[in-house]
Amino acid sequence: MTAAAKTKSSAVEPHAAALAQTAQKLTVSHLNFFYGMHQALYDVSLEVEANRITALIGPSGCGKSTFLRVLNRMNETVKGSRAEGSVFLDNDNIFDLDITLLRRRVGMVFQKANPFPKSIFNNVAYGLRINGLCSRWELSGAVENSLRRAALWDEVKDQLHKSAYALSGGQQQRLCIARALAVNPEVLLLDEPSSALDPIATSKIEELLFQLKRSCTIVVITHNMQQAARISDRTGFFLLGRLVEINETATMFRNPSRKETEDYITGRFG
Repeated sequence: MTAAAKTKSSAVEPHAAALAQTAQKLTVSHLNFFYGMHQALYDVSLEVEANRITALIGPSGCGKSTFLRVLNRMNETVKGSRAEGSVFLDNDNIFDLDITLLRRRVGMVFQKANPFPKSIFNNVAYGLRINGLCSRWELSGAVENSLRRAALWDEVKDQLHKSAYALSGGQQQRLCIARALAVNPEVLLLDEPSSALDPIATSKIEELLFQLKRSCTIVVITHNMQQAARISDRTGFFLLGRLVEINETATMFRNPSRKETEDYITGRFG
């Protein structure tokens, strides 16, 4: 390879890497969602970039949680609910995917920690077992890896067979994250994961999210403006079932394009 070609190659590679980092993982187009006759989401369109943290903010009841649950079709458990529009995960329309496969690819962690009434080990192993993702001999290593990814291994490695309920609230939430991570999801959805936690536990969750975005795409709901500013790369603002705007987090908080966004961020309502 000539010196000129090497120079050209070295110039192209960082650009290609930058493009890879901003690839779209989820593409939502003209999404409307209904609970029976009640419309909860109106014409929502956005792109979620791979390996970045997207925060969703907005007042209670504005559609954030409904939107998040659409992304892994959790709302289908509600009788009479229906979605219109499309949500693509890479090149796959999620409404055409097998639901079990979708939920392996798109994991979810809820506002309140909800460990199973099982041991710490069996909580993490649950998804691996039911999906047949590893052999009995590989199970221990897979559980350890998930707990390490959730920054919990050092705290629980000597008590894996104790009840998950023996853990603190912050530890239980990280256990739920470990349980979601065990099946190696491509996307992790979190609905106010630290709202019930103290500042120390919240800090651990935030540090964990920074680490996790290297290996998966994260969408997180938060009512804490400071948290959204700290942890997210992009922020979207929901109001009355509509996505008012979405942008780079620094831009959203310093120079929002819509007055409704500015009013919410500055505490004038919500």
